[in-house]
Formats: sequence, C-alpha cells, structure tokens
Amino acid sequence: MTWLTIHATATWFMVGLIWTIQSVHYPLFARVGTADLIGYENEHTTRMLRLLAIPAGLEISTGAVLVWTRPAGVGLWLVLVAGALLVAIWTTTAFVQVPLHRRLVDQPDGTVVQRLVRSNRVRTGLWTVRGMLVIVMLSA
Repeated sequence: MTWLTIHATATWFMVGLIWTIQSVHYPLFARVGTADLIGYENEHTTRMLRLLAIPAGLEISTGAVLVWTRPAGVGLWLVLVAGALLVAIWTTTAFVQVPLHRRLVDQPDGTVVQRLVRSNRVRTGLWTVRGMLVIVMLSA
C-alpha cells in the first residue's frame, strides 16, 4: 500500500465522519435536555477522540510524507493546497469547535449547540474539498 493510498483512506474516513457529525450527531445535541447536556457532551468528546485519533493522525502524518514522496504526476502544489486545507481544518477545530464544546459543559444551552452546528459547516466543507483533491491525486 502506498503513502497516497493510506492518506486517501484516512482522508475519506474523516470526510465521512465530519458529514456524520454535521448532519446527524451535532443536530442531536439540541434534542438532549439541558440537565443531560453536560454528560452527553463529555461522552461525545471521549468517544470522538477514540474514534478519530488514529485516522486523523494518519491523515496528518501521511499528508506530510507526501510533500517529499509524491507519486509521479502528483504536483507539489496539489499536496500543499490539500495540506493548507488540513491546517485550516485543525485551526478551526482548535479555535472554534473546541471552545464551543467547552462552553457546552460550562453553560449548556441551545444557542451554543446552534453555533456548534453552524460553525462546523466550515470544517465539513474544507474536508469535502480536501477529499476531492485527494481523488485528483489518486487519478494522476
């Protein structure tokens, strides 16, 4: 299996995961009563970290490897653009999503849930575009 194949597998796992979070999981936060929201949020965070740790780590590390070991026909510009999207995704995660998740624990209410769903559209879009770029890499 090549680095690009591993990278594509990890990337598309993450694309599927972010779409599931965006369209199913985050909207369900609004269905959890305020009294149960803190426990639900804590459980969500724990389970998501377990689920995404390996694929996210693979996506990041193989993305870096591809800068130096690209398959023939895959331009450096393509790898760098896809990498920049990954940096944007994790920057958004760190500075928008994580604080909103923390706020749900400190101040559980529906407005925070709505902001979580709305702001996550950025990550969903970026990961989807990344996935398309990876398909372009695979077809080069």
